[in-house]
Formats: sequence, C-alpha cells, structure tokens
Amino acid sequence: MMDAHPFRTLLHFPCTSKFTSCTRPKDAMPIDFKCKFSSLEIKRLSRRMVLKFCGFNTLLLSINPVLAAPMPEMKEPEVIRTLKLASGVRFQEIIEGEGSEAQEGDTVEVNYVCRRSNGYFVHSTVDQFSGESSPVILPLDENQIIKGLKEVLIGMKVGGKRRALIPPSVGYVNENLKPVPDEFGPRRSLFSHATEPLIFEVQLLKVL
Repeated sequence: MMDAHPFRTLLHFPCTSKFTSCTRPKDAMPIDFKCKFSSLEIKRLSRRMVLKFCGFNTLLLSINPVLAAPMPEMKEPEVIRTLKLASGVRFQEIIEGEGSEAQEGDTVEVNYVCRRSNGYFVHSTVDQFSGESSPVILPLDENQIIKGLKEVLIGMKVGGKRRALIPPSVGYVNENLKPVPDEFGPRRSLFSHATEPLIFEVQLLKVL
C-alpha cells in the first residue's frame, strides 16, 4: 500500500544525480519537488543574505560620513603677556578698557582684590559672597599711594582690568600709604604681609 505522506515517499525514492533517470511510483509526488524545494530555500537564503549585505552597507554609509567628517579647528588660547617695569612690578592686561586713560596726578576710583603671592586672600573692595562693592578713591601720587599700584594704574583706561605682582620695595613701605582697609582685621592682615610680594587685581571705574 502506498504511503499517503509525500515526504515519506521521497525518502524511499531519493532523486539521483540525473533527474530523468529517477524511478518512482505512478502516484508519487513529482520527482523534481525536492529539487524545487531546495532551490526555493536557496533563493530565500540568497535573498536574506542580499538584504543583510545591503543593510550592512547602509549602516556603513550612515556611519562613514561621521567618521570622515573633518575635525573641528582647534583655536589656540590667547596668551596674556606679562610686562615687567623697571621697579620690578609685573602686570597683565586682563581687560583693556575703552574710557579715559589715567595719568599721573589724576584721582581715580577703583575696585581691587589683594592677595598674597601664594594666592591667599588678604583684602578686597568687593564682597566675596554678595558681590557688593565699596570702591576706593586713590590719588595717583606716590606720596599717598603705594608706588607699585600707581605704576599699574597709570595708562589704564576706564573699564580696564589689570593683575599685578608688586614687590615689597614698591609696596607698603609705610602704613600711611593707600589703599588700606578701614576694618581692623583686614588692615592687620595686610600689614602682617607687607614685607612680601602682593598680588593686586585692580579695575579702573572712573577718572575723577
């Protein structure tokens, strides 16, 4: 009796290398079904490989522009020049300013921060927490202001800002020279470091 299941029939009657020489029962499934089935699977596999390959190429195309994009141009940082005066004062021009220029003999209004050469805070006209300022008025006269700071202020324009290292020889050579804090604590702190270099960061607000 003939097996009703066609796949079993194929197992009993395998296809030879030449399709025309295959022998099979009359009611058996066409001999080339196995071959057609295999061909269909191969076509599906080939199609899947093509799709994967195309997808891979699409991925490469989507990534490649990013990899090939030129690197952004790196800008060199601006170098702030340090100028040295004959007195030993060194200063940097942080902000140039655009207003009137301070000259010797002028009276100016400034804000400043004073620190020790190691960076430790000494005194400032600007409150570190609230940001409120109490500018001071200074005459550009070395008999009333420390000589080093006078040299830094001369030539500055209103709105300008400079950072200076002032050696003790042109600093607080006596306690009558400005700027001096009104409060006892900051004043004592200032004079206790008067024999070492001090850093002043000063901003010119007005030329009076």
